Amino acid sequence: MDNFLFLTRIDYTLIVVSLGAALLGTVSGALGTYAVLRRQSLLGDAISHAALPGIAIAFLLTGSKTPLILVLGAAIAGWLGALAIISIVRLTRIKHDSALALVLSTFFGFGLVLYSLIQRSGNANQAGLDTFIFGQAATILKRDVITIGILGGIALIIMLILWKELKLLIFDEGFAASLGFPTRLLDILLTSLLVIAIVLGLQAVGAVLMSAMLVAPAVAARQWTNKLNLMVFLAAVFGAFAGVSGTIISSSTTGLPTGPMIILCATLFVGLSIVFAPNRGLIWDTIRQRKNRRSLKIAMGRLMEEPQQESE
Repeated sequence: MDNFLFLTRIDYTLIVVSLGAALLGTVSGALGTYAVLRRQSLLGDAISHAALPGIAIAFLLTGSKTPLILVLGAAIAGWLGALAIISIVRLTRIKHDSALALVLSTFFGFGLVLYSLIQRSGNANQAGLDTFIFGQAATILKRDVITIGILGGIALIIMLILWKELKLLIFDEGFAASLGFPTRLLDILLTSLLVIAIVLGLQAVGAVLMSAMLVAPAVAARQWTNKLNLMVFLAAVFGAFAGVSGTIISSSTTGLPTGPMIILCATLFVGLSIVFAPNRGLIWDTIRQRKNRRSLKIAMGRLMEEPQQESE
């Protein structure tokens, strides 16, 4: 009877963590598509690192580790970090990559200072806050899954409502501005959606690896299609499968961290897509090159035969 209860508890934990990882992968993959297409893949890295001081400040102000409070603090800090990047690029001559590095290092350093102060404060409730740096998916509870589902669902609904506007923004921002669309407002809104996706994954994957969770499914999906709607769908599917498969693999072997395994599974999808995807895959590209060479040889052979026939 005790063994049955133990196995039931393990299965329940696995289901909860897998469901949370699947929801996280779905939201991250779908919204990460826009970051990849806008060539702002490193923006996710900057936002995830910028969210750390928000978590620390939320804990210092409330003394609570309630996920919703910490996520709210992370979202505010991440949003301020993203807004700082946008402002630096538009108001100064600093390039986008330099602004990313500046904001990332500054916010992350500030977050580590606050974490050190919390550790020295002697607050007994501080245990577990460091999981937001490297992630610990095994600590995901049912309430965390509900939070991911609600906030992630809201982000996806907003994305679908503004589908045409966001599509025009990522492909031709200048044309969108000429049509009268508020491109700056749309840019801030899209960045805010990315912030939501990132802060939801900090507990599971961590600030260090969260950018890969945002980018890898979208990169894998890009190899299979040139259509935005299909790319968003495939990225969401790849993200969900990476979350579930990484959770199952880590639970089957003792000592394997769940967050890094999820990232490795997402990276595996990228590798398989690069090799096997039609049109863009390495295998099909090699086959096309061989066909083109064969056709070129045949054409050159015919051109060489024509002068000989004319001379005869």
